[in-house]
Amino acid sequence: MDLSFGKEEIAFQQEVRDWLKDNLTPEIMGEIKAGRNAYMSKERLIDWQKRLAKKGWLCTGWPKEFGGPGFTTTQKYILEMEMAKAGAPGTSPFGPKMCAPVIMKYGSDAQKKQHLPPMLNSDLIWCQGYSEPGSGSDLASLRTKAERQGDFYIVNGQKTWTTLAQTATGFSVSCARRTRANARRESRSC
Repeated sequence: MDLSFGKEEIAFQQEVRDWLKDNLTPEIMGEIKAGRNAYMSKERLIDWQKRLAKKGWLCTGWPKEFGGPGFTTTQKYILEMEMAKAGAPGTSPFGPKMCAPVIMKYGSDAQKKQHLPPMLNSDLIWCQGYSEPGSGSDLASLRTKAERQGDFYIVNGQKTWTTLAQTATGFSVSCARRTRANARRESRSC
């Protein structure tokens, strides 16, 4: 089995390298090095993501139908490998990698139109709400609930532990599903 890249893959690899030389600015690299944990300010994160978006490389897992590049597995691998080699920063995963696939599959046309284009262009950055005050990682103690009101659900409650909230313009909520309010709660420990 020959796993070497073909001519098209090698050309794509060179395109990625050239793009990184032009777009991975000293300011971006300086902030990454200064942060040591890949933290970037909101302005710098948006700048980086908009550069990727302009090239069509922000939402690499998205199908062409929704504005993604329609990358092959090998192209996605090459892009990620070259980004890592160059020390490029990551991107905010919550919208493009976590929320978008759910919206693509289950969302209405209106929801797709409202949420997907701004994610694709880095105009909408999501964070994720996990726990609640007083709950920690005890999912059985969660109080946030969704109540059906006509064709919609209204989600009521509080969330804490919001990863990347400082950069977000949107919010996704991780929920535990319980179909009965009085369902037995189980205690789990690790």
